[in-house]
Amino acid sequence: MKKTFKEVIIAILPMTILIVLLTIIFAPLDSESMISFLIGAGIMMLGMALFLFGADYSMMEVGDLLGKFLIRKRNFPLLVGLAFLIGIVITIAEPSVQVLAQQVTDISDGTISRTILIAVVSIGTGIFLVFAVLRMVFKFSYLKMMAVGYAAILVASFFTDPQFMPIAFDAGGVTTGPVTVPFILSFATGLTSMVRQGKNENDSFGMVGVSSLGPVLAVMLLGVIFR
Repeated sequence: MKKTFKEVIIAILPMTILIVLLTIIFAPLDSESMISFLIGAGIMMLGMALFLFGADYSMMEVGDLLGKFLIRKRNFPLLVGLAFLIGIVITIAEPSVQVLAQQVTDISDGTISRTILIAVVSIGTGIFLVFAVLRMVFKFSYLKMMAVGYAAILVASFFTDPQFMPIAFDAGGVTTGPVTVPFILSFATGLTSMVRQGKNENDSFGMVGVSSLGPVLAVMLLGVIFR
């Protein structure tokens, strides 16, 4: 816990100091607002430390054990089905996705509802997490898979509503947050430890990259529908 809290302070404290300095120089705040900001920064540090500590001893452990369990079962439909379900659930649980969905709903005056956007993004992540698992199991080339994925994004960009383009790429970014990344990486580590028997430890990497293509394409397809 001490190490986690130290890492959080190193990450957040410089940004807090910079904001305070910029505020003092360019946009002075009254003492009450400054105190509120500093208290909020302290609460954020504590909350982030507790969250990361919990992630290390819960999500990552569960992801690793789940990956090992699925490979040990040697049940391909179960592996694919749970990979899809995991992609959906962890995306819905990602705070950044919730924030993006709410902002898009507010800006679009409810035209793009929060529920629809979250559903589209989570399903896209689930589908491409399945592709990432298949790449690992069948030893597909990561480079070729990413090339095909970005080629599909390029093609979709000609048909989607231009207003959905920035939302699509932001959707890909928010799905690589503090909930999804630790779980997917630990899940991949569990899979590779049983699939490849340690022959290629690097196979546990790349799953996040492949999975993040799903939300981009999914939101672009939503833009095609709205267009």
